Amino acid sequence: MVKSCKESIPFVKMHGAGNDYIYINALDGCPQDLPALAIEISDRHFGIGSDGLVAILPSEIADFKMQMYNADGSRAQMCGNASRCIAKYLHYFNLTEKNPIALETDAGIKLLHLNINDNSDVESVTVDMGCPVLIPEQIPVIADDTDKYSAPVVTLVSSDNTIYEALAVSMGNPHAVIYLDGDKITDKHVHKYGKEFEVNHKFPEKVNVEFACAVSADEVDMRVWERGSGETLACGTGACATVVAGVLSGRLNRKVKVNLPGGSLEIEWDKNDNHILMTGPAEIIAEGTYYRKNKIQ
Repeated sequence: MVKSCKESIPFVKMHGAGNDYIYINALDGCPQDLPALAIEISDRHFGIGSDGLVAILPSEIADFKMQMYNADGSRAQMCGNASRCIAKYLHYFNLTEKNPIALETDAGIKLLHLNINDNSDVESVTVDMGCPVLIPEQIPVIADDTDKYSAPVVTLVSSDNTIYEALAVSMGNPHAVIYLDGDKITDKHVHKYGKEFEVNHKFPEKVNVEFACAVSADEVDMRVWERGSGETLACGTGACATVVAGVLSGRLNRKVKVNLPGGSLEIEWDKNDNHILMTGPAEIIAEGTYYRKNKIQ
C-alpha cells in the first residue's frame, strides 16, 4: 500500500526508435526539483526506467515548451526523439489540433509535422531540426583543424592510446562523430571510448559521441554514447550530426537512412535552406502514476 505522504505524479512512458523517456504534463503545474526527479524516475531498477525525463510546459513564444533532463539529472538542450514523442502525446491526448506544432526547446523553436493516417493515428513525425552549427565556439569545441571538411575536426586519444578523428557538430547540443571506415561498431567503441570521450577536455560542456559506418551513400549504421545517459538505442540529434559529418567528409548523400539499435530514422539535409528534416516513429509504451520516494515539502 502506498503511503499518503508520497507525491503522486501521472506519467506516460514513450519511445522514439528505442530512445525512451518519461513524459509528464506540466501545463497546469510542474513537480518541484525536476533534476532530482529525473534521477529517481529514470532508474531501471528502483524507478520506472528511462533515458530521462521530459516535462511538457506552456510557452509564451510557441505552442508548447519542452524541458528535459538526462538520466543523471543534467539538463539536455534538445532531443529529436523526444520532440517527436511530444507531438504524438499532444495529438493522442487531444491537447491540440495544430499541425505543425511549434515547440520551444533550449535549442530554439522546432516545428513538428505530424504524419497522420486514415485512422487519425500518428504514423510518424517530421521535425525541422534547424541548421547544424559548425563554428567551434558555438558547439563548443577546441578544434585541431577547421579546414579539412569545412567543419571542426578533433583528434581524440583514448586511455589505451587508440586515436580517432572526430567531426564536431552541434544540433543544439554538441556531438563528436567518428566514422569507422571498414570496421564494425563494437561495445568497446561505445562503452569504453564513448564514455571516455564524453568528458574529453576538448569539449568544455561534454559531448555526445557517435560511432558510424556508412553502408552506402544513402544509408549509415550508428551507435551513440549520450552525455548524461550512456548508450541509448537512438539519438535524433546524433543521427542528424552523423549525416552532416558524412556529407562533409564525402561519405554520404544529403538524404540518408540512419540505422540505430532501436530502429531507423530518415534524415534529409536540405542544400537550399541548410535545414535538417528528421522523420521517425513515436510510440506510447505505458501510462500510470509514479509515487515519488521523497515528497518535496
